[in-house]
Amino acid sequence: MITVLIIVAVVVVLVAVFVIGIYNALVGLRNQVNNAWSQIDVQLKRRHDLIPNLVETARGYMKHERETFESITKARSQAMGARNVSEASKAEGALGEALSKFMLVVENYPELKANQNFLALQEELSSTENRIAFARQNYNDQVLFFNNKIQMFPSSIIAGMFAFGKRDFFEVQVAAEREVPKVSFS
Repeated sequence: MITVLIIVAVVVVLVAVFVIGIYNALVGLRNQVNNAWSQIDVQLKRRHDLIPNLVETARGYMKHERETFESITKARSQAMGARNVSEASKAEGALGEALSKFMLVVENYPELKANQNFLALQEELSSTENRIAFARQNYNDQVLFFNNKIQMFPSSIIAGMFAFGKRDFFEVQVAAEREVPKVSFS
């Protein structure tokens, strides 16, 4: 009788240790996903802070480009107001598209392209874009690992018991960003 109780107690302890181990691993992965999103958020804030300075520097040179300025301002406001990954992904894609159009318009203003303040801000923005791409890749890697963990057996059972939900990837929402760039030397 005592042997049966000891065996049952050992099995209960092993199951408890197993459940606790998987739960703790899931919490750690969830926190890594949250941290990765925070890194994207920091870079997006930096981007959002640079844009008004870039636009203001260009405004003096580009007096007839009101629509361009308005589209960037609107896209920036929407991006700053995004409440989740899906909204942020879509809004940041639109902001990227507005910035691309802005940079194309800048090409028509050689004196602006030579302005040191504008060049410095443009370099900062370019650097920030690279950081965002790296942070987005890291976030998506963390989401992939987390989503795999909560969907694979046996951790899927524990994930379901404790309401660990699937996370969204930070995906390209704007079709223009998916296109392969065209290079022409003519």
